[in-house]
Amino acid sequence: MSKTAGERESGKLVSCSTLNSADVDENNPRYLPDGDDGVYKLPALWSLVVQRYRGDTCDGKFHGEGVVWFQEGHTYKGMFSKGLMDGPGVFTQAAGLKYEGEFVCNMIIGRGTYTWPDGSSYQGEVYNGIRHGTGTYKCAKTGVFYRGQWYQGKRHGKGTVYYNEDKTSWYKGDWVKNNKEGWGERCYPSGNVYSGEWRNNLRHGEGRMRWLELGQQYVGQWLDGVQHGRGTHVWLLRRVDGSQYSQNNQYEGDFVQGQRHGQGTFHYAGGAIYEGQWKNDGKHGQGKFTFMDGRVFEGEFVDNQMKTASVDGNRALWPLDSDSSVLGPDMALNIECVLDKIPERNHDTERKQVEFVVLRQDVELRSIYSFYSRLGHAHTPDNTFLLSRLQLWRLFKDCNIHRHGISLIQIDHLIKDSKSAEIHCPFSSMLFCRFLSCLVIVAYHIYSKDMATQKNIVAACLSKLITDNILPNAKNVKGFLFRQPDVAVVAMSYMKRSWEVYQALRRVNPPPRSDRAVTYRHLLWAFKDLCMLDRKLTTLRLLEIITAESCDSNTPSSCLNMEITFLEFFEVLLGSAVVKCQQVERGRLLSRSDMEAGSEPAEVEDSEKTVLTTSSSFQSAGSSTLQDVLNQQDINTKVGETSQSAELTEERRGEGKSVQTSEMEAKDNELQLRTQILQKFFNHFFFPAFDHHQSVTTNMREKKLRSEA
Repeated sequence: MSKTAGERESGKLVSCSTLNSADVDENNPRYLPDGDDGVYKLPALWSLVVQRYRGDTCDGKFHGEGVVWFQEGHTYKGMFSKGLMDGPGVFTQAAGLKYEGEFVCNMIIGRGTYTWPDGSSYQGEVYNGIRHGTGTYKCAKTGVFYRGQWYQGKRHGKGTVYYNEDKTSWYKGDWVKNNKEGWGERCYPSGNVYSGEWRNNLRHGEGRMRWLELGQQYVGQWLDGVQHGRGTHVWLLRRVDGSQYSQNNQYEGDFVQGQRHGQGTFHYAGGAIYEGQWKNDGKHGQGKFTFMDGRVFEGEFVDNQMKTASVDGNRALWPLDSDSSVLGPDMALNIECVLDKIPERNHDTERKQVEFVVLRQDVELRSIYSFYSRLGHAHTPDNTFLLSRLQLWRLFKDCNIHRHGISLIQIDHLIKDSKSAEIHCPFSSMLFCRFLSCLVIVAYHIYSKDMATQKNIVAACLSKLITDNILPNAKNVKGFLFRQPDVAVVAMSYMKRSWEVYQALRRVNPPPRSDRAVTYRHLLWAFKDLCMLDRKLTTLRLLEIITAESCDSNTPSSCLNMEITFLEFFEVLLGSAVVKCQQVERGRLLSRSDMEAGSEPAEVEDSEKTVLTTSSSFQSAGSSTLQDVLNQQDINTKVGETSQSAELTEERRGEGKSVQTSEMEAKDNELQLRTQILQKFFNHFFFPAFDHHQSVTTNMREKKLRSEA
């Protein structure tokens, strides 16, 4: 640059590449400014004519700090060296675009910040006026924010872009010349997420897509944004652990332009499977369909329908969805063991009639299934569980099935699943369709003789079971385990260890077979061997607990040889806990130190206490069974609460909140009391006694073996 104003007018500055701030559209592949054709441009600096300069000079040249005004309206303020812009400075275009950063010999090189009139900005590395290196761009209008690598003005390399202010829509990964290309992860505003390979801003190659709202996921190959090639598509069902709908639909196979097309396998949530050819998202060609009940169709499919032979010899199409059943896929019945007992020509008709019976009672049966599957569980957000065998036993006992000349152990053998190694396990669970199949099997075993003259004998038996046993008695829970929901949750915590004791008794008692069970006689012997009997829990009391539900209380010896399930075993333990440990006065709960020491509360005068012991209740009840006494206790409690409530109403009218608080406290105290009873019985009596007996038995056996050797 010349010294004089006249000479300075001919001064030129080196050209700087253009930059722009474009509107950003997430759906447009070019949703960030390219830097090549924007509306805001830095001028060719050498072509600018200096109008005025103010600042330091050296040897007649701009040198040091100064300000220059150009005839075109642009300005520069910063450092000069030998007549050139060199060092930190600020160049402001007449239209408003501003660059603040490093200059080298009239070239924009180094680190700097571009600011557009609309507020958009770029901060980072620049080379020859172009974004090059690492930098951050933010669009003021749309909130789009990019941080990452640049190459000659384009996003190139590793980078992250956020498409909204909340940063809920973003892409992190590889870029090639402003396009998503390579590997990257994209989170969409809906919450859907894709992780995988990209090409030209489209999903392309191997990748995984999760559709949050639809509850679906695809893992496999992509072509130009759609599923194409081999892949696995899963329909996720949003349920908590233990839900009866915990399974998923899943397709694994070929895709063409986003549709199932070619060879593939579809696994249905209910258990059915299709393996074969697909066309345009439908089953088409040769395939094999395995139904939930194990039946198999193998042949030709046309437009999602099976092509089967009709009566006249022609080919007929049958929709797969019907499954030749009037029920939905989650209710397909596996009752072949029952149908095998009737002529084969009647199988299809009999199955249809059974399904009609189920369909008529569908709502009630589902309600019963749901009710019993929740027993013993704390409340959950989903509150849906699979029915366990333990809960099924309780349903059968509540409905008096065991009083039809069949024990629960025998029922286990009738309904056993070939896939299950342990048919008496209380923890095994079943879907609703399996529950229905069990009802059909049990109904036929109980009522087949009574219904022998009926045209559709299996359907008639099921109808009678539902009408006479299930509907009138279900949900009226009896026994010691599930009768009080809060106590049941506590009692379930001792079930796993008690199951180990039950299995140990099965191993030491005859007969020697894999599915052997415990009898009540074995249980009596065990109580004697473990020294559990005392002045409160006598043999007579134990027999009364046993006969409370299982047998005729007048002839308790009649059921001593009956094999019992774990439910019956566990409920005897719970009943024994009530008799042996419920020696607690009203208003005084055992402290933690009392529970740890296994002590009982001190005796007080009868006029000052109300003893809640079952042993004293038996003394006053004569020949009543334990169940009668427990029921009477419930009645007395309710009467006492009613009387107390009436007195409070008279004496303290308007103090309803206090009464309600007292009732809640009483309920909490009752739960705490029963919790302490169970804790004392299992942790201080039963489990320690069993462990000691096992240890002594093992030592004796080892000593005997050593002596024989």
